[in-house]
Amino acid sequence: MHSLQPLLSAFAPIWLLTAVGYLVSRTGLLGEQAESVLGKFVFHVAMPAALFSMLAKAPLGSFANPSMLAFAAGTLAAGLLGWSAARWLFGRGPADQAIAGMAAGYVNSANLGIPVAVQVLGNASFIGPVLLFQVLLVTPVILALLDAGTSRAEGRRMARLVRLPLRNPIILASALGVACSAAGLRLPGALGHSCDVLGSAGVPTALITLGMSLHARPAAEGGVRRAEVGLSVLVKGLVQPLVAFAVGSLLLHLPTHQLLAVVVCSALPTAQNVFVYARQYDLSTALPRESVLFSTLLSMVTLSGVDWALTAH
Repeated sequence: MHSLQPLLSAFAPIWLLTAVGYLVSRTGLLGEQAESVLGKFVFHVAMPAALFSMLAKAPLGSFANPSMLAFAAGTLAAGLLGWSAARWLFGRGPADQAIAGMAAGYVNSANLGIPVAVQVLGNASFIGPVLLFQVLLVTPVILALLDAGTSRAEGRRMARLVRLPLRNPIILASALGVACSAAGLRLPGALGHSCDVLGSAGVPTALITLGMSLHARPAAEGGVRRAEVGLSVLVKGLVQPLVAFAVGSLLLHLPTHQLLAVVVCSALPTAQNVFVYARQYDLSTALPRESVLFSTLLSMVTLSGVDWALTAH
């Protein structure tokens, strides 16, 4: 079994940057509008730059990986459970249902997935297909649902959906990155490096924004809120990796090393992107915020358990 120390090292930046955000908000260092401004910077500038850089360099052929069927099955099951619970158990609206589904099934594959994969799997080769799957398939669906769910005028929804790729910087940057990868195009050295540097600001800024939101959260949480968060975290941390394991082992008969990669990636916690999207669409950030925090705590246990269970024998 791998030592717990490497996993703790991978998680440390998440806790430290979130704590920095909390302290910044508590002291009022950046003013009252800081959380809003930083959230918009992440969504409109840093995250699109990061996605463009990543997809422009990614070999799209890696997406056609049999192991991805097991990962996709876990994602679909978790997302549908989160969406269904938000709709029928907690009475949330369409946009909040989309956020709930994303909170239950969208893994933190970038800043946490890479170091965890290196420590547990020995390399991060499977993270590439996971990133492509989430960015190219899951994200556009979620953003389309959010766009439709926040549009009050029924007649305008179809027109808004048609224009969504041009209005949404996340989808537009992803599409441009895929086009560059397919065409074999690369940005000139200085321009490409500038895009990489800008994109690298996305994750730390998102975590700082997440930490800032903790200072403003209500002191008391209602019973339904606790139940909603608890269900989301359990689905993310337990159901998603279990479904991926079942499909990978019983249906696809994946070899042990591929099965370990699938289950480890499925057991990663909720990505902070969910919080960023909820904030951008002026939705309640309570569920995504708490899901990110508590699923990250739970994953420190589940990831160690997965590593032990699949490599002990």
